[in-house]
Amino acid sequence: MSPPAEAIWLVMSTMPDEATARRIAEELVERRLAACVNVMAPCRSVYRWQGAIDSANEVPLLAKVTAAGYPALESALRALHPYDLPEIIALPVATGLPGYLAWVATETARSPNVGENDDIMSPGAPR
Repeated sequence: MSPPAEAIWLVMSTMPDEATARRIAEELVERRLAACVNVMAPCRSVYRWQGAIDSANEVPLLAKVTAAGYPALESALRALHPYDLPEIIALPVATGLPGYLAWVATETARSPNVGENDDIMSPGAPR
């Protein structure tokens, strides 16, 4: 299998609760900054913050974006995120189903009419 024609990245972040995760996921997709954002099941995060070990329940997000679109996604995610220092990690996708990767590139392509005449995702649409 060959690498994708356009570089695709998987961006990970965590949110403090499901309502925040859903709101941010919908905003990123609406603005075409991500083709798809998976709102994952809650998890427990353990971390060191300001010199002390702490933990919190968080909701992970997985966003799919092109490498070219990553800076805009990062900027929006930082602006929308409630944390002072949000986790935003981008991993390159080495390979994948070519049609899906092309779909990510198409859905994150910027156009002057973003939001106008968008197709409604059918039940069989990529996730």
